[in-house]
Amino acid sequence: MNHEELESINNDSTVMQFVLIGFSDLPNLQGFLFAVFSVVYIIILIGNFLIIIIISMDQTLQKPMYFFLANFSSLEICYVSVTVPRILFNIGMQNRNISLMSCATQLCFFLVFGTTECLLLAVMSYDRYVAICNPLHYPLVMSPTKCTHLAVVSWLGGIPVQIGQTCQIFSMSFCNSYKINHFFCDIPPILKLACGNTSVHELSVYVVVMAVAAFPFILVLISYSKIITTILRLPTSKGRGKAFSTCSSHLLVVLLFYGSATVTYLRPKSMHSPGTDKLLSLFYTIVTPMFNPLIYSLRNKEVIAALRKVILKK
Repeated sequence: MNHEELESINNDSTVMQFVLIGFSDLPNLQGFLFAVFSVVYIIILIGNFLIIIIISMDQTLQKPMYFFLANFSSLEICYVSVTVPRILFNIGMQNRNISLMSCATQLCFFLVFGTTECLLLAVMSYDRYVAICNPLHYPLVMSPTKCTHLAVVSWLGGIPVQIGQTCQIFSMSFCNSYKINHFFCDIPPILKLACGNTSVHELSVYVVVMAVAAFPFILVLISYSKIITTILRLPTSKGRGKAFSTCSSHLLVVLLFYGSATVTYLRPKSMHSPGTDKLLSLFYTIVTPMFNPLIYSLRNKEVIAALRKVILKK
C-alpha cells in the first residue's frame, strides 16, 4: 500500500484497524530501508545473543554485574522484536494495516519492556553502587537470591501498570483519523487520533512515566552521585580509573536511553511532530539497543577476555 492509497482510506464510525504510515512518504527508499532495518536487527540479535552466551560459558563472569548484563541483553532482544519485525513486514509486504487488538498488544509489550529497561538500569546502578561504595558487604548484599529477586521484579514490575495504561488508552474514541503517523503503535501518535479532550489521558501518561521511568532514573542519579564521590576519594589515579571503568558503560547506556525517551514522552501533545517523534523513537528503540553490546563489550576487559577464550576454543 503506497502513500496515495493510504490517503484514500475512509473513516468508519467504529475503529477496527489502524494504518501505520511508517516511512511510506519515502517511496523511493523502501528497498533501502528494508535492507537497513534487516541488517540492524540482525546485528542486535547477534550482539546480544553473543553476550548472553559468553556470560553463560565463562566462569569468571558468574558475578552479579554480568548476571544483570545477561538479563539486559535478553531484554534488548525482546524490546526490538516488538517493533522491528512489524516494520519489516510493513515495508516488505506494503501492507500497513494493523488491527486494533494487534496495535494494543504491540503498545502493551513495548511499554512493559520499556518499564523493565528502566527498572533494570536502576538495579544495575545499585549493583555498581554496592560494589564500589561497600565492597566488603558486596557478596552478602548482592547474593544470588537477592539478584534473582531484583531481576524478577524488574521483568514483572511494569506488567500490571502498563496493561492498565494500555486499556485506558484504547478505551478512547478515535475520530480524527485512523492513520498513525509512526512506524509502530506508540502513545503520542495514538493520542493525536483521539476524539475530544485528552488531557486526562495525557496526565495519566505523565503519572505513569514519573512512576516507572523518572523514579528509577532518580535512583540511578543518587547511586552515581555516591559512586563518583567514592571514586574521587580513592588515593591513586589507577584505582580511580579502574573503578570508573566498571560503571562508565552503564552510565553511557542510561544517558542514551533516558535522553531520547524523556524528550518523547514528557513533551506536551501540542509539541509533538511526526518527524521528530519518529527520529527519537528510532534512537531509543533501535539505535541504542544496537550499540549496547558494543558499549558493554569494548569497554569491558573481562568480557573481551572471555570472548577471546570462546574464539580460541572454537
